[in-house]
Amino acid sequence: MEKPKGRHVPRSTRDSGPGEIARAKGLVLTSCQVGALPIIERLLQRMRLDEFLRSYLPRADRRCRIPPPLGITLLLKNVLISREPLYGVGEWAARYAPDVLGFADGQLPSLNDDRVGRCLDRLFASDIPSLTLAVVAHVVREFNVNLDELHNDSTTITFHGAYADAAKEEPRGKRKERTRLAITWGHNKDHRPDLKQLLYILTVAKDGGVPVYFQAASGNVVDDHTHCTTWDLLRQLTGRSDFLYVADCKLATAENMAYIHQRGGRFITVLPRTRKEDGDFRELLAKGQVRWQAVHEIRDDYGEVVDQYCVSEPEVLSAEGYRVVWYHSTRKAARDAHWRNQQVERALNELAELRQKLSSPRTRYREEDKVAAAVTAILEERDVARFIIVEIEKRTLEKYRQEGRGRPTKTTRYVKEESTRFDLKYRIDHEQLAAEVCSDGIFPLITNALTPTAQELLLAYKGQPTIEKRFSQLKTDFEVAPVYLKETTRIQALLCVYFFVLLTEALLERELRCAMDRCGLDSLPLYPEGRKCRRPTARRLIDLFDEVQRHSLVVGRDPPVVVTTKLTGIQRKLLGLLGMRRAYQG
Repeated sequence: MEKPKGRHVPRSTRDSGPGEIARAKGLVLTSCQVGALPIIERLLQRMRLDEFLRSYLPRADRRCRIPPPLGITLLLKNVLISREPLYGVGEWAARYAPDVLGFADGQLPSLNDDRVGRCLDRLFASDIPSLTLAVVAHVVREFNVNLDELHNDSTTITFHGAYADAAKEEPRGKRKERTRLAITWGHNKDHRPDLKQLLYILTVAKDGGVPVYFQAASGNVVDDHTHCTTWDLLRQLTGRSDFLYVADCKLATAENMAYIHQRGGRFITVLPRTRKEDGDFRELLAKGQVRWQAVHEIRDDYGEVVDQYCVSEPEVLSAEGYRVVWYHSTRKAARDAHWRNQQVERALNELAELRQKLSSPRTRYREEDKVAAAVTAILEERDVARFIIVEIEKRTLEKYRQEGRGRPTKTTRYVKEESTRFDLKYRIDHEQLAAEVCSDGIFPLITNALTPTAQELLLAYKGQPTIEKRFSQLKTDFEVAPVYLKETTRIQALLCVYFFVLLTEALLERELRCAMDRCGLDSLPLYPEGRKCRRPTARRLIDLFDEVQRHSLVVGRDPPVVVTTKLTGIQRKLLGLLGMRRAYQG
């Protein structure tokens, strides 16, 4: 009987073990990446993130060869250093020294996307709101973060795919205590109404833009329904209700403002254009009955004034009795005028194109209602219906044709045919346009805070771009989308990981900038050619340590010689500012 052939098993293209291995004549050189991971690890230790994860995450089952807290912190480090999809995390981790990732030498081969996904399952099964509040409460104490002023906003996480099984919310867990969110359509802030989404709500402190709370909601949830719940959780975090809560105009509903005011809270938001107070003020402005007083100005690096703010006098009250303060910005006025002129020009061009279509013999606009709908669509899309007056003219065209076939003669009879055509006549209402120019650059803030001055209210609201910066980092630096996950519960857990990523990044930036202030440093030479950086970011700091490696050289049977890349002067200075001089020793 012939002996069966053994199954061919291809050898791996890379040697077993972490790092890159080179061999030559009895020499073995192993090179592993280190990067900025020692700095991140020191920061995570101060945050006690691993300790909180161990306390809140359920016990793992036998299939989890990687402890869930270790898998979650690995994902956090991966997103901070080099965002990879779950199926690429194993190969990414294999390039690094196991100890800087928190792994033992024998654990890295067990790392794959399935086991990392199970770690996300454990995170979803935990009480994510309580976990988040516990971590942030410790961070606030450890890093002395000021919570007097908090900024709230939301964005959308857009998904490519059907996600048919996540069309509606569904309870999960043994006791149905968790909710799987609905990935569905809603008001998409990425300007992709054709794609499904989840809502990502974030609150940051004015002090360093440190994130203090997040919440994920179904894609069809309206923003103005989330503020009361968010404010209650922030009150629980801060232990008081008199912090200043700053948000966009979605907060300015009678229910939201009354909810916060009746519980001793303070808020600042923008008064929507739909409110009666807005129309009343613009009428006074058009009549020249508003006085302005300079309150604040912004200068560039050369001392030139780039924006000047004025406040109207006196202040007015809303229908609910809250303060309404009107401001005028010179830079906003220039932007408003440019945007309006651009929209008017585009609308005129589109009306000219429509007029050309109406004159075509094969036009599809045979009915006046259809023409009016097309005109309305153009004016509303460009938001210029107030400035452009359009008249639809109806014309009857007569055409004669021969009644019968054949060559025409003296006795040939002709039949008159009538067809309807439409034409457009449009003009700019310069009087209305001039009235609109008076409103350029103005915006109203509504608040129940009595003590802040008009300038203090303005500066508080102008802190909103801080949270927009965090959203920008979420979608660009950390590439939250595409998600590369199908299971909605794992996506929700991954969004929690992203919150911890934003928190870690913000703390790293804040620690470095505060250290610069203490040392009296205006800038650091972090850019190429030693160019100065006045406000260093966590991304720039991480990139500066990207080339740090650890090399292990084995000669025969001798013990390995381990060396680490020599740090540059600026790297050592950064470690000194962060209080981590020994982070790369040992």
